[in-house]
Amino acid sequence: MNPDPEDQAEDRPQLGTLTIDDRRTAPQGNRLKQRHVQMQVSSYRVLRCLTFPLSHRIAIAGTLGTGLFLGSGEAIQGAGPIGALIAYALVSTVAFASLSAVGEMTCFAPIVGTFPHYASRWVDPALGFAAGWNYFYANAITMPVEISGAQLLIGYWDPNPDHQWIYTLVLCLSICLINVFGVRRFGEVEFVFGFIKLTMITILIVIGLVIDLGGAPNHDRLGFRYWKDPGPFARAGLVSNRDLDQFLGFLSVIVQAAFSFQGMEIAAIAAVVTESPRRNVARAIRKTFYRILIFYIFGILLAGMIVPSNDPDLLKPFSDPTQGNVSESPFVIAMKHASIKTVPSVVNAGLVTSAFSAANSFSFAASRILQGLAANRQAPSIFKITYNDTPIAAVLFTCSFGLLSFMSLSHGAGTVFRWFVNLSTVGGFFGWVTINLTYLCFYQGLKHHNIDRTQFIYRSAFQPWLSIWGLVMCISFILINGFQVFWNFKLQANDFVASYINIPLFFGLYAYWKVTRKTRVRSVEERDFIKGIPSIAETETEYRRPHGFWERVADVVF
Repeated sequence: MNPDPEDQAEDRPQLGTLTIDDRRTAPQGNRLKQRHVQMQVSSYRVLRCLTFPLSHRIAIAGTLGTGLFLGSGEAIQGAGPIGALIAYALVSTVAFASLSAVGEMTCFAPIVGTFPHYASRWVDPALGFAAGWNYFYANAITMPVEISGAQLLIGYWDPNPDHQWIYTLVLCLSICLINVFGVRRFGEVEFVFGFIKLTMITILIVIGLVIDLGGAPNHDRLGFRYWKDPGPFARAGLVSNRDLDQFLGFLSVIVQAAFSFQGMEIAAIAAVVTESPRRNVARAIRKTFYRILIFYIFGILLAGMIVPSNDPDLLKPFSDPTQGNVSESPFVIAMKHASIKTVPSVVNAGLVTSAFSAANSFSFAASRILQGLAANRQAPSIFKITYNDTPIAAVLFTCSFGLLSFMSLSHGAGTVFRWFVNLSTVGGFFGWVTINLTYLCFYQGLKHHNIDRTQFIYRSAFQPWLSIWGLVMCISFILINGFQVFWNFKLQANDFVASYINIPLFFGLYAYWKVTRKTRVRSVEERDFIKGIPSIAETETEYRRPHGFWERVADVVF
């Protein structure tokens, strides 16, 4: 049987209505001939399980991990301050394009399965299958990377190697328990972590500004000194031509920059367990633009101004998991140079919570994607079984990937973790490719069926060009990832496999479902914008405006 989202809704009870612009007859059968169309939403009950805007909290906490706080050092070292800034800015546009696309689709159809389901519904069930499993393992293997990062940071206080396994075990069990206890506890934990992260990065930015402007104890005004010496761009050391080598240095940090942005779309994935999903996801996505601008772009700009790109203390993330701590963060290096004491220990505490929170969020996203695959009959049915609205089997299976973090306790595990970082990042690129491709089909289908986007609660700007940009750039990122191995292929064959194994893996998943289920690409007439999609009246509660000063502040921040 073809695991078609249309097939699953045939026996659902009819609830609610959806208003569609009917200026001309839409060629989607008799269902779209009426202005008000009855819909079927028996699966929507899960959306009522959370009574606060979880999507806002996940948008804050889900993506700020070691990739930004520690990994920015690799970007500065590999591409120079301006090269790192351009790399982060470029990747941020692609991340925001993907987030805007999945946000609009989610606001239109806040249902279980999120973008893999949309791919099955509006493009091809085989694409939904490949995208779902790709996104699952990309998030699942990111979890042990972040857990290992947290364990390494804890080593700043307790360098005893005999204690490392204890910290790793505690982190793994804590993540599992938080996710097993349900989305309400998950949301509360992520809210606390989000507050800690925002506070820490704000403090780091302020301290960085003070250092750069000469307000540190050494009173050394840096300005743009390091943009002149050692220079705005760093060389990759691959070719003799200086300009080409600097360009290759810029390309070499694209993957690291993308790793920092992984998980932006978790806010949309969380819509399925959020009260008033359309309104809350729309607000979260709009505010994400400013968070990207302030925390990521301004953060990497400032880091490149206060630390020289040739500083020997800058970290190459996970190049050797047996070493590394907060002292290799560019912000902490700058504090050390400026004679600021005691702060590194405080920053380290914030970094530990950041890494733990990122692992927690990736675990949540992976388990919900797995649940959606099971709901679409593209994964074993046990993964869709819920207890108190928590997919227990999916959560436990996802959390089992955290045990891979114990590999960091052995010497020589650096190669394995470079594989994990590459696999998860390129897997994220394929997720973004799927989101943007699906949106283009979604956009085309809306026009064909004469559904007015201007009536949506959230409508992404600059479409379809924004998704075209995201699609083209993601494909480019996938192709250039790992390009440096071609300069020394014999010695870096393992890195070549890690960089490009996702390509045959993704298309192998697509071909498997295509052949075994005999699916076909959906024509524009077959794209279903009706079944299983709840009406606005069924999802949204009345908006309560914030009262008082502190509520208004919280509304702006969160």
